[in-house]
Amino acid sequence: MIEAADTSPTDFIRERIRADLQSGKIKQVVTRFPPEPNGYLHIGHAKAICLSFGVANEFGGRCNLRMDDTNPAAEDQEYVEAIQADLRWLGFSWDGMYYAADYFPQLYTWATQLVEKGLAYVDDQTAEAISASRGTLTAPGKNSPFRDRTPEENLRLFFEMRDGKFGDGQKVLRAKIDMAHANINLRDPVMYRIRHMHHQRTGAKWCIYPMYDWAHGESDSIEGITHSLCTLEFEHHRPLYDWFCDSLGIYKPQQIEFARLNVEYLLTSKRKLLQLVEGGHVQGWDDPRMPTLRGMRRRGYTKEALRAFCKHIGIARFNSTHEHELLDFHLREHLNKTSQRRMAVLDPLKVVIENWPQGEVELVEAINNPEDATSGSRQVPFAGELWIERDDFMENPPKDFFRMAPGREVRLRYGYFVKCTGIDKDADGNITAVRCTYDPLTKGGNAPDGRKVKATIHWVSAAHALDAEVRLLSHLFTVKDPAEQEGHDFLEFLNPKSLVVVRGKLEPSLQDARGGDRYQFERIGYFTCDSKDSKPSELVFLRTVTLKDAWQKAQKKQGK
Repeated sequence: MIEAADTSPTDFIRERIRADLQSGKIKQVVTRFPPEPNGYLHIGHAKAICLSFGVANEFGGRCNLRMDDTNPAAEDQEYVEAIQADLRWLGFSWDGMYYAADYFPQLYTWATQLVEKGLAYVDDQTAEAISASRGTLTAPGKNSPFRDRTPEENLRLFFEMRDGKFGDGQKVLRAKIDMAHANINLRDPVMYRIRHMHHQRTGAKWCIYPMYDWAHGESDSIEGITHSLCTLEFEHHRPLYDWFCDSLGIYKPQQIEFARLNVEYLLTSKRKLLQLVEGGHVQGWDDPRMPTLRGMRRRGYTKEALRAFCKHIGIARFNSTHEHELLDFHLREHLNKTSQRRMAVLDPLKVVIENWPQGEVELVEAINNPEDATSGSRQVPFAGELWIERDDFMENPPKDFFRMAPGREVRLRYGYFVKCTGIDKDADGNITAVRCTYDPLTKGGNAPDGRKVKATIHWVSAAHALDAEVRLLSHLFTVKDPAEQEGHDFLEFLNPKSLVVVRGKLEPSLQDARGGDRYQFERIGYFTCDSKDSKPSELVFLRTVTLKDAWQKAQKKQGK
């Protein structure tokens, strides 16, 4: 059964489904999510997943998971298992698990029927010759010299193709439609090609494999799909989808197209993602800079954020590209409510409190999450030597800098007011430490005499700090649409600063962090304990997203 999903706003697909139910055209909604197991799911799939599973759930229907495993050259059981795992993580379960490969016998039988009807023929031309003869958008194609073979000859040749008598590429089976059709997809499309390859599900049983357009509609028909939801690139394939079902006289589902999900700075082309992996530009399909669901999950994205993002952008008829800041907005919204707060210093500068009692350690109370009253608090050690962020101090500050500076008093988060009294420098003039005094009457961050400070900064006790690797992740590309820069290879726009590694000083409670745990490092951003590289003896944290929210700020400026 499908798990509960959030109520979604209406759109043209839901309106169509509602009308079909009210008219009695269908009794129950049946959808499907049909990925090809030739790679890992990415954010582009998330929208299709949320739609297909979502509408089935909303209308009390069913949604199948079907592996469109018709190409043995690219598919693997590893991907089959990964797709299922990613779907479960995203919060969905399926009513039926199916494989296009299981329909190979039926697809073959139906193909022979089209051959017998004179609606399909065996072509001896090469793939290059077939492509060259298809014509253009303004010029008709040319008939194959083998187009007029008799049904009997075509049937014999098709049997021989099945029996392995020909080599790869020697022959194909094509539908016999119209080489002058305005829609190029109906100019005698290829239905079967020969590939003597092991198939991850059927082994060596077959050496002919159906093309996607041939298997797609028939698989939907077999499963009784009512609404076959596809992205817009399949719109011009719909007439072929219908032609195959009509020519066979079988049940014909409704194919409906919607705009695919495009997000700035992210690529969703499997071919280009494969180039990133095989070229060593990333550390694998689960690299946290990748747009794969497993990469995003490793980085700290939550299923709630991804589903909220998909719900927000809705379903449209025209392709568009969404701002990455909008995705990050939904991520921050969820992380802000659910993430534990911790203090961490990523570019440490030492602070020495000169009037602190020597050797004394005090435990201060720190709130775990101000957005969650049930999250409680923790105790953080405070002592006479602390680490602060280097950019929280300036020796000669401008007027609009309110953090620590000589002679200035600031508040230490959960601690005391401190005032800078001096600076230590090395032989090159670099600041190595800041000397301060603290006011013991300001414990908890408030002065009894009512005096105010203009800044509060975070800190970590030097004696108790946990050393850890922190990976500061940014966009993988320097431009919003790296794939559409005319005259350039997308790899030219790789961001050399997409991964910056630093050694951080973290509060000691983070020693208990385990892979997948999410935190807000106060005043810095949201971070996740890396589920792959982190170990109890050597913790690794990944920056999920910064605290700054450019999208929300822009919306406020526009009065939205």
